[in-house]
Amino acid sequence: MDHYEITIVGAGLAGITAARRLIKQGRKNILLTDKGESVGGRLATRRIAGGCADHGAQFFTVRTDELEEEVQEWLKCGWIKRWFGDHYPRYTAVQGMSGFAKHLASDIRTSLHTKVVKIIENEGGYRIYSEDGAEWQSDKVLLTMPAPQIVELIKKSPLDVVEEEWKQIKDIYFEPTYVGIFQFKEQTKLPEDGHVDKGLAEGVERLVDHQKKGISSDVVVSVYMEAEWSRKHYGEDYVMSLIKEKLADYFDWNQALSEQLKRWRYAQARRVKRQPFIDLSGDGRLVVAGDAFLRLNDEAGRTRFESAYLSGKDAAAYLSW
Repeated sequence: MDHYEITIVGAGLAGITAARRLIKQGRKNILLTDKGESVGGRLATRRIAGGCADHGAQFFTVRTDELEEEVQEWLKCGWIKRWFGDHYPRYTAVQGMSGFAKHLASDIRTSLHTKVVKIIENEGGYRIYSEDGAEWQSDKVLLTMPAPQIVELIKKSPLDVVEEEWKQIKDIYFEPTYVGIFQFKEQTKLPEDGHVDKGLAEGVERLVDHQKKGISSDVVVSVYMEAEWSRKHYGEDYVMSLIKEKLADYFDWNQALSEQLKRWRYAQARRVKRQPFIDLSGDGRLVVAGDAFLRLNDEAGRTRFESAYLSGKDAAAYLSW
């Protein structure tokens, strides 16, 4: 049976960052797992005919020196670029956010299409079981999926966890987001940088033209709906019609070649934890992290790219003890 020093469940930015930091610290026997077909989580890009669209995180900002140092390296590598913004520059990926995530995870041992369904504590650490019947041993475990998925996994696992910390994880609440993705025959009327987030119809958060953003050869647009609107209409079968109705002043739907709808169930945490990680085991062997786990001095106070990065970084330092 395979045996790893640390297993990281969830290959979003927090999980990738933790793995990169652990490897940099000399920990080589690391396994990064994810139930999806690619790393990145909400660093997500979808192919649309001859174009593509980011349909999770569109950009990120930098408030800490730690992330700024990484950003300068990523710029030198040509993985990201400055997109727009003066006071807080918005950075985005040159080849789409999925491509950026793959660059970050390129040196990490990764197991995709691996949904962890149960964890059992034993004398040597933890026995981990996946949905496809695989199992392996791990000295330590880091969980970086959205908090509701962590809660679901822990409930299915006979684990002795710290009750107070467990309650705090259960208290984290996420809101959903709908994203409409549209391909057009002709160029849109959106600004030169391809981004609009002001003066939009009620319920619409953001519009992005990915050809103008510089990552798509075809005209492909992502439309983000606000959390409250998405929660109100979550699961309804006429969501796409409602989105198009709200954007009639921006787009000629007769020019649309295709349309897709992406539903992010855990897009933004309404309630966050003011702590960059939680030790569920009490002894540093079962740790939880992610974008909803913020440092106490976090100025933004919300889930975002940087909160995921810092949480993964801090969790890795803790696991290295």
